[in-house]
Amino acid sequence: MARLAPSVLGADFARLGEEITDTNRVGVDILHLDIMDGHFVPNISFGPSIVKTINKLTESFLDVHLMLSEPEKYFEPFAKAGADAITFHLEVHPKPVEFALMLRKLGVKSGISINPDMPVEKVLPFLKEFDYLLVMSVFPGFGGQAFIRDSLPKVRAAREYIAKHGLKTQIAIDGGVDSGNAAEVVAAGADILVMGSAFFGAKDRAALVKMVAALK
Repeated sequence: MARLAPSVLGADFARLGEEITDTNRVGVDILHLDIMDGHFVPNISFGPSIVKTINKLTESFLDVHLMLSEPEKYFEPFAKAGADAITFHLEVHPKPVEFALMLRKLGVKSGISINPDMPVEKVLPFLKEFDYLLVMSVFPGFGGQAFIRDSLPKVRAAREYIAKHGLKTQIAIDGGVDSGNAAEVVAAGADILVMGSAFFGAKDRAALVKMVAALK
């Protein structure tokens, strides 16, 4: 069963409380929180205080995606704010194992992410140290971008590697994912589908969550 993880950056921040409450109503159990520093990616978003606020509004699992040049400086603040998992980029830390250990010590699950121009072979040897692999299917920084289909072979390769080595690492995919390509993405091996505008702009959010959950 696949899971839909709404990216809160796609929500209406003027109605953030209502938007989070609505994710609870439609059966969402994981939220994706994009944190951007204007340096690693060309945009800025929000910090631990917003994560803390969201944590008060929901029982959903909070997956915090740090698109930062020095993510390790913010592991503890986001963990204290309520993050259940923290993901950082292999591009920033090409030797990421020590940072996975840091996250474990903080009591949160660990994720590693790769951008569209990073070969998946670079991250495979590290998957045994991580709970999540996040495959970016757009170049991070802005919502509403078109899905990059070259991400699908990466998902397949990661799924094959995980199965071959008996790992429990889950695969998430983020960027341009919507109802039109969800089935193909899950068929490639993704466990978690991150959707921003595709979720928050949907006419029937509950139906979208159920549709993703039914995919195999």
